[in-house]
Amino acid sequence: MARRMITIDEKIEKAEAVVIAAKEKYDAALDELERLVAKRKELDDKKVLEAYHAGGKTADEIVAFIRSGGSLKEQPIVKRGRKRGFEG
Repeated sequence: MARRMITIDEKIEKAEAVVIAAKEKYDAALDELERLVAKRKELDDKKVLEAYHAGGKTADEIVAFIRSGGSLKEQPIVKRGRKRGFEG
């Protein structure tokens, strides 16, 4: 029983089909990624806006804070009150 030889043109055609299928899968995954990133940005925007409305700061104060590169984590916590052993 003789095996049929696959021609180079048939191999190219098969490889093209594989690439097309892979590109379609890639494009679908990329669309999903872009959709999810846009959704996360939308949720972040909503969270920031809600915090702005709930906070007691003006828009200018918030913008100045952001532009200064400030971070709440960098601010030392200062406990105020009476020092131990101080009589006065």
